[in-house]
Amino acid sequence: MELNAQHKPFSIKLWPPSQNTRQTLVERMTNNLTTKSIFTEKYGTLDKDEAEENAKRIEDVAFDTANLFYEKEPDGDGGSAVQLYAKECSKLLLEVLKRGPIKKDSGEDVATSDNSTAHSESIFDISKGQRAFIEADEAQELLKPLKEPGNSFTKICFSNRSFGVGAALVAQTILVSLKDQLKEVDLSDFIAGRPEAEALDVMNIFSAALEGSALKYLNLSDNALGEKGVRAFGALLKSQNCLEELYLMNDGISKEAAKAVSELIPSTEKLKVLHFHNNMTGDEGALAIAEVVKRSHFLEDFRCSSTRIGAEGGVALSDALENCAGMKKLDLRDNMFGVEGGVSLSKALTKHAELREIYLSYLNLEDEGAIAIVNALKDSAPHLEVLEMSGNDITADAVPAIAACIEAKQSLVKLILAENELKDEGATQLSKVLEGHIQLKEIDLSSNQISWEGAQKLALSVVEKAGFKFLNINGNFISNEGIDELMDIFKNSPDRLGPLDDNDPDGKDDDDDETEGSEDELESKMKNLAVDD
Repeated sequence: MELNAQHKPFSIKLWPPSQNTRQTLVERMTNNLTTKSIFTEKYGTLDKDEAEENAKRIEDVAFDTANLFYEKEPDGDGGSAVQLYAKECSKLLLEVLKRGPIKKDSGEDVATSDNSTAHSESIFDISKGQRAFIEADEAQELLKPLKEPGNSFTKICFSNRSFGVGAALVAQTILVSLKDQLKEVDLSDFIAGRPEAEALDVMNIFSAALEGSALKYLNLSDNALGEKGVRAFGALLKSQNCLEELYLMNDGISKEAAKAVSELIPSTEKLKVLHFHNNMTGDEGALAIAEVVKRSHFLEDFRCSSTRIGAEGGVALSDALENCAGMKKLDLRDNMFGVEGGVSLSKALTKHAELREIYLSYLNLEDEGAIAIVNALKDSAPHLEVLEMSGNDITADAVPAIAACIEAKQSLVKLILAENELKDEGATQLSKVLEGHIQLKEIDLSSNQISWEGAQKLALSVVEKAGFKFLNINGNFISNEGIDELMDIFKNSPDRLGPLDDNDPDGKDDDDDETEGSEDELESKMKNLAVDD
């Protein structure tokens, strides 16, 4: 904890803890392991050396866990990281207390089991800071902790550092010695800026080093793999039989590369998470990915957004998804499924009773596709929490079906229908069902050609709702007077109403403009019309 004085405002920094604080915690845990307590009376006390060794390892593991959390989800002062740090220390300390002292034989410690705290999961992460190239000499120094005898690293992250061949060869020796204990490997964005030939050599080296490991998590995202890159990782991919999470995002995966993925991942029996975002897969590639999905019966989280998939690929993926009855999170945003793909997807959704989140924005569903999907969800997915269908040309004609679905989904907390054409009619229909919905926390109906009439009804339906957090109706056609009234409605909870800076008080529906133009033109011609006798 550091205080900044000298006539400046006081600021408190809770994370990271100082070295002195960390050492004090180690000493406290050592004391807990060596003194009399309800646990040591039951399970036995540790001698000082064994207690200190365990206390140091516990603190290291807890610090790594909390620091990773802080890096990914900083909360300003680090308070949440401190809480996690303390929680992890307490949990691991309790495990050691219950395990008791390790028996000794002929003056030597018996090796602890793989599940003991001494070998608890630990993370080795070099992704912090700016992206940088790594050559052999720096790799020797940077990867030194991985060479320490008896280390407990089961998770490694080499992301955001660009490995040359020399650095890869240094890593190869280390990874070969560790691969039996590794469970999670992150090699995302680890060849940036390298010439293609060198990048492929690096990938082949890492693939060979990790071949035969029993990974649960593998991230190869952000590497511009293409088919050559996928095949460079062939030895690693083909050897995996326990993989639960696979990430291949932003990898330049074309239809040929997608076929290679399907070919090189023969075992998907345990796969739960497959993320395939932002690739150039297209319909033919989608057919190959559909084969992977079809074999992944336990898939729970599937992301295939922004992959240029049209109706044919959408139908193939939808058919494959029927085999994934345990699906909990489905993200297919920013593709070109169209009505045909949407209707096909609706059939798969009837099988997804465990679905919690579904993201279907920008799929060109139109009313027919949207209605098919919400009708399917209404009769399945009883625990649905997030429904997103922005940018699908949905009109008020689809709202009765959407409203019926929302009414049936009492666990729904987030509803996103932005950039459609619901207008006042649709907003009014939705407001009636929203008013009686208990769990909804966030609603986005921005850019839906809604005027003050519909906006008022939406506002009144949620403003008094307990636990409600955010209403976004920006980008609509609300008058200036209407905006003033919205502010008044939310005067006691202004944070619940989103910004209105993109609202167009003079906005008109394009169709109305065309109609008015036609009428004006007709009137002009009628004035000049002469009647002959």
